[in-house]
Amino acid sequence: MFDRVIVVDWSGRGTRSPARPSPDAIWTGLCEAGHREESYFRSRAEAEDWLSARLAEGGRQLVGFDFPLGYPAGFARRIAGRDDAYALHVWLAGQIQDGPDNRNNRFEVAAAINARLGGNGPFWGRPKAKPIPHLSPFKTADYLGLGLAEKRRVERENPPAKSLWQLMGAGSVGSQALLGIPVVHRLAKATGARVWPFEPPGPLTLAEVYPALLAPSVAEAGDPIPDRAQVRLLSRALFALALKDRLAPLFDSPDEAAEEGWILGAGHAGLLQEALAWP
Repeated sequence: MFDRVIVVDWSGRGTRSPARPSPDAIWTGLCEAGHREESYFRSRAEAEDWLSARLAEGGRQLVGFDFPLGYPAGFARRIAGRDDAYALHVWLAGQIQDGPDNRNNRFEVAAAINARLGGNGPFWGRPKAKPIPHLSPFKTADYLGLGLAEKRRVERENPPAKSLWQLMGAGSVGSQALLGIPVVHRLAKATGARVWPFEPPGPLTLAEVYPALLAPSVAEAGDPIPDRAQVRLLSRALFALALKDRLAPLFDSPDEAAEEGWILGAGHAGLLQEALAWP
């Protein structure tokens, strides 16, 4: 049972988003008894401050972020020394630099990881006009040779979810993960929130979500800013399930999730869709 649900549509932008609310920026949808709201943020720093303030208000809160919180099996050990998503979160939080204007070093961190693993992947995608050693603008990695899967199990089972090694391009989530995981780590550390599925759910729970599970309803909404519709509808659906104490099935996950992470609601799109129709 949660008293409040927040869904976050993240962004990997390298500059501040437009002053006028726009697509492909950061949106949050908040749903609680008697109150719903969508908020727009021009920078990740502003969004992090807002989320920190909401979590500090207490109560039982579920916050879902639309980017992966883990990587394919074996990556954490190669980078952080053990098969532990938390260790990888700590490592990334120490490497990523992300300013109040959204300028960041995500490409450089990805390139350094590639170099450490042999120079040809796993990460790919960068502006063609910005040459960076060990980071190709195109997918050239030999994942079999690297000993890493191109996708996590949850992405393989939930198309069209993309590989988080891709840093640029339509539907890509790689940049959002690199820039978002440190935020999740800081929020959890500051508030004591649990990061599911690496920890069991608690009064404050941070999790990975995938708004595309409600793609038909988002399209039907006809909102000129799909991001806004996504956070509004998914926060509504999750809160409706919380009110009826029917969230438990969404927290089921396979063994791989302990290292790779998992999407809250994967395999339950029908239930989420049904919840939107409840009063």
